Amino acid sequence: GATAWAVALAVPPVVQAETRLPPLDPDPNRCERAYVGNTIGQANAVSDKVLDVRECKLSGKNFNQKTLSGALMVDADFSKSTFVEAVLTKVYAKGAKFEGADFTSAVLDRAVFDGADMKGANFYNSVITGSTFIDADLTGASFEDALIGGEDVKRLCTNPTLLGDSRFEVGCRD
Repeated sequence: GATAWAVALAVPPVVQAETRLPPLDPDPNRCERAYVGNTIGQANAVSDKVLDVRECKLSGKNFNQKTLSGALMVDADFSKSTFVEAVLTKVYAKGAKFEGADFTSAVLDRAVFDGADMKGANFYNSVITGSTFIDADLTGASFEDALIGGEDVKRLCTNPTLLGDSRFEVGCRD
């Protein structure tokens, strides 16, 4: 009785921290800034101004060779856009749409794609490290020749929408 009660009080409950984002950037050209990207701090996402493209409609656009490090992409629509050789370090793209997007040879480092729609996305030859895809829809996504970190493989393989050839390309063992 008393021992179990003491143990229960001593062990703090696991709490999922809520991510707090700044208010939407009031700049009327904030969505267009994605075409320029960030130019400083590629690896650590440091820049003079936050690249805020939350809720922007940017489907079918070309972001090839752009540095989008630290971009806030929550609920943005990038369906059928191309990110060939783009750098997406520390992007926060929760709930964003990337259906049919092309990430060929892109760097996706410490990125959050939780709840994102990535149906049919192409990650050919991309580098995926320290990124999360919790509840992302990866149906039909291609990971051919992608370099994926060991922990990333484990996390991706738990995604129930990663099926067939996609599981093999990621390196899932089941």
